[in-house]
Amino acid sequence: MKKEKYFRLNKEETEALAQEYGTPLLVLSLEQIEKNYRLLRTHLPRVKVFYAIKANPHRRILELMRDLGSNFDVASDGEIMELSSLGVDGSRMIYANPMKTVNGLRACRNAGVGKMTFDSAGEIDKMARECPGATVLLRIRIDNSSAHVDLNKKFGAAREQALELLLKARDAGLDAAGIAFHVGSQTTSADPYLYALDIAREIFEEAAVAGMQLRIMDIGGGFPIPEPKVRFNLQEMLNQINARLDEDFPGVEIWAEPGRFICGTAVNLITSVIGVTERDGQPWYFLDEGLYGTFSGVLFDQWDFKLISFKEGEQVAATFAGPSCDSLDIMFRGKMTVRQEEGDLILVPICGAYTSASATTFNGFSKANFVVWEDVKETLMAPQLLKAQSKKEYFSC
Repeated sequence: MKKEKYFRLNKEETEALAQEYGTPLLVLSLEQIEKNYRLLRTHLPRVKVFYAIKANPHRRILELMRDLGSNFDVASDGEIMELSSLGVDGSRMIYANPMKTVNGLRACRNAGVGKMTFDSAGEIDKMARECPGATVLLRIRIDNSSAHVDLNKKFGAAREQALELLLKARDAGLDAAGIAFHVGSQTTSADPYLYALDIAREIFEEAAVAGMQLRIMDIGGGFPIPEPKVRFNLQEMLNQINARLDEDFPGVEIWAEPGRFICGTAVNLITSVIGVTERDGQPWYFLDEGLYGTFSGVLFDQWDFKLISFKEGEQVAATFAGPSCDSLDIMFRGKMTVRQEEGDLILVPICGAYTSASATTFNGFSKANFVVWEDVKETLMAPQLLKAQSKKEYFSC
């Protein structure tokens, strides 16, 4: 399979951005966001996309996805209100948090959000009380030990409870319309999806026998993006899923909730080396961004970020730490790199998902600033540099 190309700044662009805006700096490509959305729609043409905004709720991403016609996966009253402020109608949202707050349900009612997922009897009572008549999907548990992050440890009804919960939701006056599942984040094979679809088909058939005609299938997210030392064939994977949907679920409305897939490859981080030392015979490089900032993905998402230095030289094993005074603020140990000096720049591509979204201002450090690449690239780069780069692609592996 031909390798996909993703947004990655080159040396000249990185240096120009750092000089103009300082570091740490997050650089967002809206062209890459749109490319990812359209690729998913191409290979899963029946799927109605609900962007999981928790992955990256940057306002420009939400505006673009809104304008592209995307729907949205929300998990809180805050996310509902943010989208409402952008003019997104509640009919384009699904409250896909199986454990809902009263404030979240009331926000649904106020914004006209009528689609929800659930996985327990207690949620049925809450939904029926706060949002009577809502269209609800039962989220089932799908174990997948190969997932980068297992999202079924906390949520998902057991297979044997499915029909009972669907019937209970119907009897409570809710529109029990279908099944939802999530095979886990960064799933690199179609097999877990196919396994989940087999279980879903059985439940559809059991529901039909019980007099319920289910009509919606939500296949969640989990579609993979490039990661160091991980190999997969994305197009083949999506084509296998699409073929199974056509075979087993003709006429069924198909939804999906991608987050990482939409935004992960669309952001680069530029960070600076602010200090150099040596401990236990290994060089330590302190950066102006750390675990409490964009690198929060190391802790919460177990993500192995690629660090790019534009220097040449012998590779050494080094430790990379953040700027805070907390000893927990260490991102990588034994990371191979060229020797660094204070003031050197490090580029971190594929940095758009579960990074800035979970960043904090711990220790008084500000969150990294954002710029949109398409807004600044023409005016930022000197005419001679633009000419020199005219034959290169801005999206490179």
